[in-house]
Amino acid sequence: MKRIGARGVLRSLVCAVIAAGFVVTGPVVAHADPTSDVEAQIDKQWNELEPVIEDYNDVHGKLLKLQKQQKQLATTLAPLQKQVDAAMGEVRNMAADAYMQGPPTAVGALLSGSPSSLTEKLSLLEQLAANRQASISDVVKLRDKYAADKAKVDALATEISTRDTDLKTKRTAIEKKINSLQKLRQTSYNGADAGPYKTGLCPAEYTNDKGGRAAQKACDLIGKPYVFGSEGPNSYDCSGLTKEAWASVGVHLEHYTKDQWSSGKSVSRSELKPGDLVFYYSDVHHVAIYIGKGMVVHAPHTGDFVRMATIDRGPIAGYRRPG
Repeated sequence: MKRIGARGVLRSLVCAVIAAGFVVTGPVVAHADPTSDVEAQIDKQWNELEPVIEDYNDVHGKLLKLQKQQKQLATTLAPLQKQVDAAMGEVRNMAADAYMQGPPTAVGALLSGSPSSLTEKLSLLEQLAANRQASISDVVKLRDKYAADKAKVDALATEISTRDTDLKTKRTAIEKKINSLQKLRQTSYNGADAGPYKTGLCPAEYTNDKGGRAAQKACDLIGKPYVFGSEGPNSYDCSGLTKEAWASVGVHLEHYTKDQWSSGKSVSRSELKPGDLVFYYSDVHHVAIYIGKGMVVHAPHTGDFVRMATIDRGPIAGYRRPG
């Protein structure tokens, strides 16, 4: 297995391909690729999907923030409303006491509706509540402000939620189309023998994002010999391979597994996408690049070559997503 040295980059390789009675040993030889048409269709769909995903991420993020504001406003409103209800209850109680104890003319006028205007009624209530030390007016104003704010947020959240649902539907439809094309791609490949180091279609899942293109680069390097500390272009060690794969899409990684482990975003196994890095052993001294369908490409050790392997080729320490 390889030790991770603090080294530079890897470059392109040719997969040693044995197919249709000839061997390719240098740069990839142009020949009919039954998957190329399907991959062109996937590229087209992917280019349609990425803007939808970005729009969805933006809109969904706004929706989550609005929903958070809704909860915060509701939490703030609840005790204010209780204060208002309690205070108004006290005023009603004072009015009832005044009715029971007098002065009958004033209270009778209030209850009978004889005060000629709302202002007179409120003035009378103010007199009834004059012995109170705190006014509820500030609480009422604050309650009304938060209620108005919440009404605006609720309306905006409803609007954003509709957009969120629409984008999610579009995203699902395009992803479904891409999944169908992936199956067609696998069928087009039809188990063609690509050489001793490539056990199947590589990458196993094709995507036209940065991760997918980094995975494709790693596949292109299959067959290059493992050389400790090498960054290419003629040989690689494990972190040199992953560095070169990601360098091909403009993402810099250090030539050291522990640095690569620290620089990426942690993802779970269920979240793995082509291009994600898979680290092995408790001291993370080996790294591979995920290519989909439970497969990786890696540079194993001295005397071996860059090759495809199952993801469970050794004890996994974790997963990271560069970029």
